[in-house]
Amino acid sequence: MSIQETESRFISEFDHFDDWIEKYNYLIEIGKDLPVMESKYKTDNNLISGCQSQVWLHASFEEGKINYKADSNTIITKGIISLLVQILSGHTPDEIINADLKIIKKIGLNDHLSPTRSNGLMSIIKQMKLYAYAFKMKKE
Repeated sequence: MSIQETESRFISEFDHFDDWIEKYNYLIEIGKDLPVMESKYKTDNNLISGCQSQVWLHASFEEGKINYKADSNTIITKGIISLLVQILSGHTPDEIINADLKIIKKIGLNDHLSPTRSNGLMSIIKQMKLYAYAFKMKKE
């Protein structure tokens, strides 16, 4: 499934909810689907700076595709990172680099996060794309 198809699936899911309390609850549920991150990946090197919460992000590159592992110490942030991991994992560096992640605007996430959480979200996306650039450069 392409990044756009996965985004569309999530956008449809979010469209079922009338208010942001329900959408936050759905984000929390998405966070519960995030596989447990092994403690060996919860290092300072994998800690994303710029986040109000603690967010760990690790990427691996196998058979031309990037897979992300992540965790957070807060439930909303864990939901956000889980959403991004599900959308971007299993894709090539170029697909990730070129992903515009319209879902953030389409579901209204950018309008319903505090400024510090918004900065954290941008830091997470930036780090995911930096991994993609690094793997692309390593491959070439």
